Amino acid sequence: MLETSVRLLRLLSLLQARPDWSGAELADRLEVTTRTVRNDIERLRILGYQVQSTTGTAGGYRLGAGAALPPLLLDDEEAIAVAVSLHAAAGGTVTGIEETSLRALVKLQQMLPSRLRHRIEAVGAATVSVAGRGPTVSAETLATIAAAIRDHEQLRFDYSGHDGTASERAAEPHRLVYTGRRWYLLAWDNDRRDWRTFRADRIRPRTPNGPRFTPRQPPGGDAAVHVMRGVGSKAWKHQARVRLHAPVETLAERLTPAAGLLQSVDEHSCVLETGGDSLHELAAFLGSLDVAFTVIEPPALRNLLRALADRYGAATR
Repeated sequence: MLETSVRLLRLLSLLQARPDWSGAELADRLEVTTRTVRNDIERLRILGYQVQSTTGTAGGYRLGAGAALPPLLLDDEEAIAVAVSLHAAAGGTVTGIEETSLRALVKLQQMLPSRLRHRIEAVGAATVSVAGRGPTVSAETLATIAAAIRDHEQLRFDYSGHDGTASERAAEPHRLVYTGRRWYLLAWDNDRRDWRTFRADRIRPRTPNGPRFTPRQPPGGDAAVHVMRGVGSKAWKHQARVRLHAPVETLAERLTPAAGLLQSVDEHSCVLETGGDSLHELAAFLGSLDVAFTVIEPPALRNLLRALADRYGAATR
């Protein structure tokens, strides 16, 4: 069976290499009989390939349109997953791959059998993307950072802070974390001797990279949790931990990653680590969730909520 599969792949490769082949030529290249070639052609047709054949002295085989994707490499569901991913990437948060993704998607759709092509086209026609409205990061920057992470090489880069201040940094990159809206780099900052989270869209890599390093264990052992805790709470002027009296699954559907870090307590409640520019902003945000909650910290937020409760209570009398 393995020999047959390998031979089918070689046959597909030959059919894609030039428009027309005679049965004798294919048999010679594959070192089989012309009867085996005919049987293999039938196998390709069963798998959904449109292989055209003609008879006579000038007869032969030609691979039809919509059949260049080897099913031995991608099954139907895998092919659809790739196409949908390319469609999403075309409107995502990575600068410079939109056009490339669209080109790749068009090529893939041309190679897909018609039964799959119609499904992919339906997804594209029915989908409207709102991604890419925030800051984007270049594909080249992501590739440079990823290569440094893979090779354990120190990353040298120019960084623009949230206040616009520019600085030159040297860090040991650990992981890229994508929140669904922004890309972040978790790295050990060599100058500050501590872990730092950098917005990838504010990074401008320098070349060459620094020396190799031995990877460190990230805080808490989980890069994603550390980044989300920083992005969702510690990055704000006021931080808060609140117990929400609803299942974590319910809140996860309603809150974006930027809202904070959700952690399950039990089947009826969860804890949200969040933050805001002001306590009033935090109080308004928590009220908008429309679930019962208990403030764990800070005490100042509890005091504000008491004052607001008295004010709202007085307004109803």
